Amino acid sequence: MAADHQKLRVATTSLAGCFGCHMSLLDIDERLLELLERIELDRSPLTDVKRVGPCDLGIVEGGLCNAENVHVLREFRRNCRVLLAIGACAVNGGLPAQRNHLDVRDCLQTVYLTGAGIRRGFIPNDPELPLPLDRVHPLHDVVKVDYFLPGCPPPADAIWKFLNDLLAGRTPTLGHGLIHYD
Repeated sequence: MAADHQKLRVATTSLAGCFGCHMSLLDIDERLLELLERIELDRSPLTDVKRVGPCDLGIVEGGLCNAENVHVLREFRRNCRVLLAIGACAVNGGLPAQRNHLDVRDCLQTVYLTGAGIRRGFIPNDPELPLPLDRVHPLHDVVKVDYFLPGCPPPADAIWKFLNDLLAGRTPTLGHGLIHYD
């Protein structure tokens, strides 16, 4: 993917998810040091860079549950030559998509007006809050995704194998035992 002497420029982001996929990336453990000799991190929680620059590989965890997620994903896709959807939320909506059979308005009314617990007396309506989507979407509903790595989260060994295949110029392939749909 990148010339041997040139580092692969990688960016990551998390949308409607739990950061479990980023934790799985960190679970590469000491191999992360070897990886950092071969890649350069752009936007990621490790760099605290908020905007993505031109990258060879973009890794996105989390699905799309609000307008801000969609905006971030589209900008991210524009700047990444190759896009990897990592984890169940990015691949198929994951756990957040369990709300897809519910009406968003009903959910908000239950949480803020009629349900058990703290009642605020109003549904928050601040321009700073992103507009919720009617349902949670996987990434490929909005942008072209080049690779999918399922799992909740995918194991560190699967991420390691995927990245090493890509760095070696091979099409990433993961055999039985590295792919999980849980």
